[in-house]
Amino acid sequence: MRVEIWSDVVCPWCYIGKARFEAALAGFEHRDEVEVVFRSFELDPGKEGVEPIEQMLATRYGPQAAEMEQRVAALAEAEGLGYRTDREVGNTFDLHRVLHLARAKGLENEVLNAVFDANFAQARPIFSAGTVVEVAVAAGLDEADVRRVLDDPSLYAEDVRAEQREAAQLGARAVPFFVLDRKVGVSGGQSVEVFGQALRQAWDA
Repeated sequence: MRVEIWSDVVCPWCYIGKARFEAALAGFEHRDEVEVVFRSFELDPGKEGVEPIEQMLATRYGPQAAEMEQRVAALAEAEGLGYRTDREVGNTFDLHRVLHLARAKGLENEVLNAVFDANFAQARPIFSAGTVVEVAVAAGLDEADVRRVLDDPSLYAEDVRAEQREAAQLGARAVPFFVLDRKVGVSGGQSVEVFGQALRQAWDA
């Protein structure tokens, strides 16, 4: 069974949802027969520049933004995840291209985990090419391969766009969006129980 997960590396619900899904998968009796593939989705494809997350959220949600972030931080911490509210946000297209390189090298999950951790738990500047290289190499990728992708905007660009088009065709307007064997869809960072039910439903379908 294949599970496809559309997500963005700056999406806190993708970060939390991944942890919850993995907890459900760990308790699924057929887990060794499940292939998980992460697919690209940009929350803000037109984003230019880099800004503090507090600033972006305040612009979008107003005075309640800080309280919203604290609630999300508490949910992340409940899953055993680090969560910093002083991180940055920027355009994620190049990060998605590097994740496609990671998939080609069989290291997609490792690199995605490393990027999530660098962003959310460490508040590292993941929109800096130097940081991307450091994080990706520490997760197992070859430095020359990562630099080649970052230096050539065409590499994996169509792969990213194709997956985003596919998300739209499937009706995904936000992430995380989970598609289990093209039979069951789950939207959002649901509970471990909901993901467990979805796994069983897709397996039995």
